[in-house]
Amino acid sequence: MRRVLDALYDGAAVLAALCMIGTLAMVLGSVIDRFHTLPLRGMDAYAGYCMAAAAFLSLAHTLKRGEHIRVTLVLNALGTQGRRALQLWSLSVAVGLSGLFAFYSARLVWQSHAFHDISTGIDATPLWIPQLAMAAGTLLLFVAFVDEWWLTVRGRASQVREAGV
Repeated sequence: MRRVLDALYDGAAVLAALCMIGTLAMVLGSVIDRFHTLPLRGMDAYAGYCMAAAAFLSLAHTLKRGEHIRVTLVLNALGTQGRRALQLWSLSVAVGLSGLFAFYSARLVWQSHAFHDISTGIDATPLWIPQLAMAAGTLLLFVAFVDEWWLTVRGRASQVREAGV
C-alpha cells in the first residue's frame, strides 16, 4: 500500500510539473500572439487553468515531503506525549477540513457538468474540465492527510521525517 500511495503522490507531482510547463507555454503563446496575428485566443484562461491545476495537484506531494508550513516552535516546546497529542489533533482537523474541501470540489465539478457551465472568456471551455484537477488534488490531499494521521496513530513517523528531511 505504501508504494501505491507514494506513486500517487509522485504522479500528481509530475502532473503538476507538466501543468507548470503548460502555464509557461500558454504565457509564451500569448506573448507571441500579441506580436503576430496568430489564432491563439484564450491563452490567458488556459494559463490560469494550468496554474490552478499545478497548485492543487502538488498539495499532497508537498505535504508528504514535509514542505508545508509548520509552526514547530510550539511542537519543540512540548514533550513527546504533548507533541504527539497536538499532532494527532491537528491532523484530525486537517483530515476533516481536507475531506470537506475534496467533497465540495467534487460536487462543484459535478454541478458544472450537470449545468453545462462554460467559461465566460473567448475559449468557452466547459468548466468541469479544469475543475477536475482541483477535485483530484484535494482528494489526494485528503488521502495524504489520512495517511499521515494513520501513521501518527500507529506511532510511526512518515518516511520523509524519518530520513531527516
